[in-house]
Amino acid sequence: MTSQSAGHPSVPGETSANASRVLLAWSSGKDSAWALHVLRQSPGFEIVGLLTTVNSQFDRVAMHGVRRELVEAQANAANLPILTVPLPWPCSNAEYEAAMELSLDEAQARWRFTHVAFGDLFLEDVRRYREEKLAERADAVPIFPLWGMNTNKLAHEMTAGGLRARITCVDPRQLPRDFAGRQFDSDLLNALPEGVDPCGERGEFHTFAWDGPMFAHPIAVLQGQTVERDGFIFTDLLADPPG
Repeated sequence: MTSQSAGHPSVPGETSANASRVLLAWSSGKDSAWALHVLRQSPGFEIVGLLTTVNSQFDRVAMHGVRRELVEAQANAANLPILTVPLPWPCSNAEYEAAMELSLDEAQARWRFTHVAFGDLFLEDVRRYREEKLAERADAVPIFPLWGMNTNKLAHEMTAGGLRARITCVDPRQLPRDFAGRQFDSDLLNALPEGVDPCGERGEFHTFAWDGPMFAHPIAVLQGQTVERDGFIFTDLLADPPG
C-alpha cells in the first residue's frame, strides 16, 4: 500500500460489495490517522468504524492523554462511527484483554468487519501480540498498512501531505520535556535529538492529529496546561468552540 497526498475528502468513495470491511484501531495520533488515509487510497478496503481505548477514571485516551470529546470530534471529521473501550485504572493485562474482547464482539455486531487495521510501524513484539490475539477469533484478519516504512521518510511524508498534529505526551527519559505541546511539523522533525524515532514509535512521544487529508475539516483545539504525571509529561488539549 502506498499513500498519496490529497486535499480534504468529504467521505470515501463508493466501495464494491466484496470490499474488505476494516475496523481501524484508533489512538487519536498521527500514525492511526495516516493509516486511515493510506487505507482510503487503497482499492478494496472499506473503513467501517474506529475503535479506541479510554481510561475510565480520566475519560481520556491512554498514554496520549486526549480527552474523549476530541476523539469523538476526530471521528466526526473522518465521517466514521467510533466505539470506545472503557478501561479501568490501573488496568491489568487480563482486564485489558477482556475489555477488548467484549468491544470487538460489539463492533462485529455493529459493522461486520473482516479486518482490523493497526498503525504500527516496526515493533515486532507489538505486531506479534496483535496477530496472536486476533488469531483466537475467526472473524478478523489483522493488517498493518504502515508496516516497514522508513519512519524518517514517513514522518516527512505526513507533514508534506497535510497531516497536522500536536505532541500531547513526552517520555522525558527519551525526549526533552519542552517538546510537549509542540506541533508535529518539519521544524520539530529537524529538532529531534539523535536516536529519537521521527514517528515516536518507541514511545518517545505521542500525538493528537487535528487536521489532514483523512478529515473533512480541521478539529479546532486550544493548548491547555502541561503537567508531569506518572513519569510522563502531558500537554492538555481543549476543544476550541466556534465563535
